[in-house]
Amino acid sequence: MSIRNRLFLVDGMSLLFRGFYATSSNGYYMKTKNGTPTNAIYGFLKYFLDAAALFQPSHVICCWDMGSQTFRTELYDQYKANRGEPPEELIPQFDLIKEVTEAFGIPNIGVSGYEADDCIGTLARRFCHTHEVVILTGDQDLLQLVDEKISVAVMKKGQGNYAVYHHENFYEEKGLLPSQIADLKGLMGDASDNYPGVKGIGEKTATKLLQEFHSIDGILENLSNLSKGIRTKIENNLEMLKLSRTLATIHCEAPVTCSLEACQWPYDKERVKKKFEELEFNSLMKLIG
Repeated sequence: MSIRNRLFLVDGMSLLFRGFYATSSNGYYMKTKNGTPTNAIYGFLKYFLDAAALFQPSHVICCWDMGSQTFRTELYDQYKANRGEPPEELIPQFDLIKEVTEAFGIPNIGVSGYEADDCIGTLARRFCHTHEVVILTGDQDLLQLVDEKISVAVMKKGQGNYAVYHHENFYEEKGLLPSQIADLKGLMGDASDNYPGVKGIGEKTATKLLQEFHSIDGILENLSNLSKGIRTKIENNLEMLKLSRTLATIHCEAPVTCSLEACQWPYDKERVKKKFEELEFNSLMKLIG
């Protein structure tokens, strides 16, 4: 596949939050002369531009969450209910970062009622027939999207460090297939997203069960073959098991529209420079030539 047919799907919130905390660990926040905080945007750009230089996309789309209320919160009102309000300094940067990505000519995609993951999954499945797709994120939930022409680059600690999962290395790295990841989360739950799965079953046991029985459905068909302890845990949490799997599954038919013509890379350097000057990002100028 030519490098000129590589679509880069960026998990916007993942990069923005990561950029915010990476640049404010000592309590210092970058601000413009008029007092607008910019540290999250600065961090976002450092991560994004490094990844773009490494993966060399021909097209780029950035996907965003559009509020906390989604079809998942309708199914389970405790979904992500453990998350507090974003830091005060981050709030004005939510809109400003979209102005920055627009300056790069990158479409900002988000749909009310769905998460960014659903938009990413929908676009990845739609365009993987004609383009190699690389997803940039800090979120392992997106690993379920890995396919023959879809890879996921998970940002690790420190800039420039990625764990890249693709069709060839996934099972060796995870011991499961991408299609089993949602079932894994269904069994073990996800503390960060605040759904429990089956109480008492952790990642190690969940992985072992899926390696033997392939799916949650396969496990349920073989309850009589399980140890009494594991069988009891599953039977006592059957409804939450099924709900957790639904919550974990990325919805790849979100009502998303974006044309490839609208997301071509590279970008207009003069337009980006003007935005960088506005935000006083002088140190980033060298990254755009």
